[in-house]
Amino acid sequence: MTQPATILYIEDDDAGRLMIQRALTYAGYRVVVASGGLQALELARQHHPDLVLTDINLPDLGEVEITERLRAETGQGAIPIVALVAAERASDHERAVRAGMTGTIDKPVDVATLTKKIEDYLNGHDGSPDAGSLVPGRAAVNREIVQQLESNVRELEAINRDLRRLDQIKDDFIQLTAHELRTPLTTVYGYNRLVQTSPAIQEMMAKNPEVNAVMSGLSESIERLNGVISEIITISRIASERVELKLGPTNLRVVIRRVVEGYAQVLEQRSLTLHYDLDDWPSQFFADSSLLELAYSNLLSNAIKYTPDGGSITMRASVSDGWVRTQVTDTGIGIDPDQQQLIFDHFYTAGDTQLHSTSKTAFRGGGLGLGLAITRGVVEAHGGRIWVVSDGCDEDRLPGSTFTIEIPLKTQVPNVFTRRLGRASSGTTSH
Repeated sequence: MTQPATILYIEDDDAGRLMIQRALTYAGYRVVVASGGLQALELARQHHPDLVLTDINLPDLGEVEITERLRAETGQGAIPIVALVAAERASDHERAVRAGMTGTIDKPVDVATLTKKIEDYLNGHDGSPDAGSLVPGRAAVNREIVQQLESNVRELEAINRDLRRLDQIKDDFIQLTAHELRTPLTTVYGYNRLVQTSPAIQEMMAKNPEVNAVMSGLSESIERLNGVISEIITISRIASERVELKLGPTNLRVVIRRVVEGYAQVLEQRSLTLHYDLDDWPSQFFADSSLLELAYSNLLSNAIKYTPDGGSITMRASVSDGWVRTQVTDTGIGIDPDQQQLIFDHFYTAGDTQLHSTSKTAFRGGGLGLGLAITRGVVEAHGGRIWVVSDGCDEDRLPGSTFTIEIPLKTQVPNVFTRRLGRASSGTTSH
């Protein structure tokens, strides 16, 4: 038995809709009714109608939108779309033609002839005028499209200007705030040093473990706050697309040894094994040693943060064709593919920040999400690039991650120079 044809009928007027719905149902068609264009799109995807009968005036979508979206989103490019138009309004007929509809049926609808017209459209009848009469309508459509595009472009330009202004305000605020915090912190740091070196205080610290713990905690907190402010100031320089390089002969072995020594206690506390051979790292290098030390310190800190206790971290280096390639590989939780570019953005932190601990070196520890952004800025300022490879994030399987940095052996800029950085970070690639 042949299945009845399905008709999607779009009409927001309840009174008029009921009459046509009954007529089509009585004629044997399966009728699906929508009160607007958006609802019609959902029903079209569900029921795959053989024909769409729609009022030319819908409350939510215009005739062009409903025609194009019905055919595009449902994958039914040849589906007949017939408009119900006012018989006395020639403009309604023209609108249907310009929208690319198959044809029209006049309102008020003659129920006696409605089913015959529907059958004709289902059988492939094209109710649109000849090609010559379509030219004015198509020209009008093209004009409308151009006007809409121009309007959209102007709107996007205005939005873009506002976004750039807000971004600049944000960068200025971050930089000013960091410098304002640095001033009182310097005073606190100085007074703390005076207290720590006071013979009376030293004697109390030696005799009383609680005093020693308090003073040590105070010093550690000041140092940490100083580090956070330094990170913010560094990233603000990178965000303003300028970073200062003080280049000179650099022994990368010395740089890496200092980095490793800075985390020796943490590695021991968390039973993390670090594999590296200083002989692999070049001793003849031309770069900014302090910024490179910061970059590699951030990479090692990141590996420590996302590697569970008892895991291992490997740092490798090789030189080829005037380039230094270094890698930091961990046996940590890994990084999802959709985050492998985002992690280099300013203030981006993987995972739920509410679950982070206050320690930057504890497993899944906290932080501002600036370390990798700073590392990328430093690497790109040297004319290099950085990327990460990981099979995904899995706390049970522990796929790990490998961060790779490539930097020329000799950065081609003067000894003290401000190298321009692009926000798009074109030098960063994912492999």
